[in-house]
Amino acid sequence: MDAPEGEVGAHVVAAGNAALREDGVCILPGFLRADVIDDLVAECEVLAPLGHFSQVSGTPYIEAPDHSYPEGHPRRIAEPTSLTAVAYDLFPSDSAIRALYEWDPLMEFLSALLDRAPLHRYADPFGALNLAVMNDGDELHWHFDQTDFVVSIAIQSSDDGGDFENAKLIRSADDEHYDDVAAVLAGRAPDRVRTEPMTPGTLMVFEGRNSMHRVTPIKGARPRYVALLAYDTKPDTDSSARLKMVRYGRLP
Repeated sequence: MDAPEGEVGAHVVAAGNAALREDGVCILPGFLRADVIDDLVAECEVLAPLGHFSQVSGTPYIEAPDHSYPEGHPRRIAEPTSLTAVAYDLFPSDSAIRALYEWDPLMEFLSALLDRAPLHRYADPFGALNLAVMNDGDELHWHFDQTDFVVSIAIQSSDDGGDFENAKLIRSADDEHYDDVAAVLAGRAPDRVRTEPMTPGTLMVFEGRNSMHRVTPIKGARPRYVALLAYDTKPDTDSSARLKMVRYGRLP
């Protein structure tokens, strides 16, 4: 006999809580049914040309290199990032991705998974929901997030590359572990890096403030599509004007 839905949900939440505590990441493959993926890809193909392409360079700390540190130090190592971002206000009212983001039961589920309550959707008119489009040659450099958590849904994988690589919990609030970070940046610590599975339909909840991560360069003609859903424990959270200009090329 199948377990009751509530029991299954409680099991998923408990497992997710444990994964986030131990690894800083919870991955739920098949969160979206396989039979809806083609429709979501079609939606992304319409949205992608509306996005803003940006190409920047930065350190893992999302900063310009600080040359007061010695050469080879993570605070002065800059790497490239390039992607196209489709802002929230460009998603039409009948968008399935938008409907999912604005669906209260999903936010309640994520709140339970993160063990943070209540959650609030971002007030950012561009960044509350966005579609990250990565084409041939695009990549995300090694970095730490500046938010407590990120929620993403994989919609389409690239032909090759586009792997989400994660050096989990490599730093802590009281120790930057610069030597370990430098070793990962230099490719000297492959044992510290794992590739997180991001097959289409996967929901990932990621606490990236202390886990350094990247998306490897995209290869091939097929774009990588990932929807990014923004929530916070504080109401009315917005991003800076500088971030809006870099990511979306405009201000409200």
